[in-house]
Amino acid sequence: MTPIKKFQVTFDCAEPERLARFWCEVLGYVIPPPPAGFATWDDFKRSQPPEQRDSWFACVDPSGVGPRLYFQRVPEGKAAKNRLHLDVRVGTGLVGEERLAALEAECARLVPLGAVHVRTLYDGNDSCIPMLDIEGNEFCID
Repeated sequence: MTPIKKFQVTFDCAEPERLARFWCEVLGYVIPPPPAGFATWDDFKRSQPPEQRDSWFACVDPSGVGPRLYFQRVPEGKAAKNRLHLDVRVGTGLVGEERLAALEAECARLVPLGAVHVRTLYDGNDSCIPMLDIEGNEFCID
């Protein structure tokens, strides 16, 4: 069997482009070029039937290492806790107060973008900050 090397993470959401742009800011991702034959994403959108416009958007890791993030519009809102969430790893290799300071600095960067700080978990050594994105999806800074 051939091992799978690439995958994308898909978000069901209300506003695909808005949520994609939020995650670009969080992760340092970028919006990929528009599909072949279109100079801009707006040109592409205008080519779509009205019911398909703004129905999806994506962002990618500019280094090509991380997974593509795909955002698709769905009619229903978020109703329960995520069964899957992203961990934004900013404290790797750090411990104690140094780790907590790095996590708190990242939290402070994300709140003005629309993220919600849920709480800070710290036991004197390990730490994690659960947060919500702009559509209420849970993620953690760790």
